[in-house]
Amino acid sequence: MPFVQRPGQPDLYYAEDDFTDPWLDAPILILLHGYCRTSEFWYRWVPVLCRKFRVIRPDLRGLGRSPRHFDLDRDLTFDAYVEDLHAIVQPLGGGPVHLCGESFGGTIEMAFAARYPALVRSLTIVSSPVFLNEASRKAYACGYESWPAALRAMGTRAWLADTNGSTRFPPDTSPEFLTWYINGVAAAGEDMLVRFAEIGLSTDIRPLLPQIAAPMLVLLPSGGVIADDSQRAALTAGVRDIRFSAMPTSYHMINFILPERCAAETMAFAESVDRKRHR
Repeated sequence: MPFVQRPGQPDLYYAEDDFTDPWLDAPILILLHGYCRTSEFWYRWVPVLCRKFRVIRPDLRGLGRSPRHFDLDRDLTFDAYVEDLHAIVQPLGGGPVHLCGESFGGTIEMAFAARYPALVRSLTIVSSPVFLNEASRKAYACGYESWPAALRAMGTRAWLADTNGSTRFPPDTSPEFLTWYINGVAAAGEDMLVRFAEIGLSTDIRPLLPQIAAPMLVLLPSGGVIADDSQRAALTAGVRDIRFSAMPTSYHMINFILPERCAAETMAFAESVDRKRHR
């Protein structure tokens, strides 16, 4: 199990899935998970991607198998997440790499691509907010003063069950899957969910978008609450080389709802970027 170890900084775990032909120098694709999820939440994508790419799936600091040996209030910040991704890229050859992030993982990767343009071949974001709009803030607050207040008042499992139905998954989602999802996210613990929520509420990367040089693909739901028209407008105005692909659902978690399609579009986009580079 690979770990990135850094003096004075938290260790970072990442999984690697590589079924590419061993005589080829296969491109690297980093899949970055969103809010309090882990590398394991990409399981439906890996079989589609790992024959063409070295697939790297990090656990964000303090989640999954990345240990929580740090102060949540002081050391868990948006900038720390961006620099953690930089630390992951270094032992993989220092880039450039393909990036794909779902929800807040894509937000982190957009900031990374702006800060380190030479390290990014392509960038795919999946239902990723540039900022958290008012509809999202209201949905996540669940009638309370704020998203963190709702988590404290309701508890993580009740909050997850409520917001799964309002924003993430359609009504016909399997109960067994929803139980698995809630168990996986709740394992992060209430303090982590609250601190991550605080980061999400305070993050707005619109000023960084013009600095993104890599070609960018945006996968988003049709009529979504979080990745809505305001997000699309901000991305269109800010990113120079961008294209969109809308999925036939209004629910946020298209990476689970339509995993094969999302993975196939991500793969086709990254391969098209590589072909252009090699002409």
